[in-house]
Amino acid sequence: MTRRQANAGLISAAALAGTAAAMAAPEKATMKLPPPRAKGGKPLIEALKLRRSIREYASRPLPPQVLSDLLWAAFGVNRPSGDRTAPYWRHVMVIDVYAAMSDGVWLYEPKTHTLVQSMQADIRAQTGLQDFVATAPLNLVYVAHGERMQDISAEERRLYASVDAGFIGQNVYLFCASEGLATVFRGAVNYKKLAEAMQLPESQFVTFAQTVGYPKT
Repeated sequence: MTRRQANAGLISAAALAGTAAAMAAPEKATMKLPPPRAKGGKPLIEALKLRRSIREYASRPLPPQVLSDLLWAAFGVNRPSGDRTAPYWRHVMVIDVYAAMSDGVWLYEPKTHTLVQSMQADIRAQTGLQDFVATAPLNLVYVAHGERMQDISAEERRLYASVDAGFIGQNVYLFCASEGLATVFRGAVNYKKLAEAMQLPESQFVTFAQTVGYPKT
């Protein structure tokens, strides 16, 4: 058995174990995103020239199509195999992308390209230590599944999960540069407080957060 097959088996077992609990849980609100655009944007070299961190944001929300394209660029499915726009540790889906917006916290489901609401509270202010996070339209929170990372130490889990989050964050940077959006990848986070606010299980942990929006003019 290859490592890829073994990892796939572990994820399948975990999914089956959670099926009964999921069936008993109340149905969560979902947001079907428009299909991501297959064409458009600036050439890669131009996007790289424009890539930068910005910390001042307009309160204007992102339109559904822009949000759809952004999440797909971040960690969406880009092949029939189900693989993603960013690489990931040992071919295991370790990172979940959450979108904290004014109408609550939403989990991005790449396979169906939908957002599933995990909570209705506006916790944007708790996604970072800077003032701008509370009013920016979108804060992405990258959450790692520690229980999926077998046979390595807790320190290594955080290291490899952080690398995966960094790949996703760079995709977001390039998309924002291409679309005229502002973004900044953030480590200034009260990780314990944010995990509690998001009601994450003990096996999951926040790696980084990233703010996205229109630049303040």
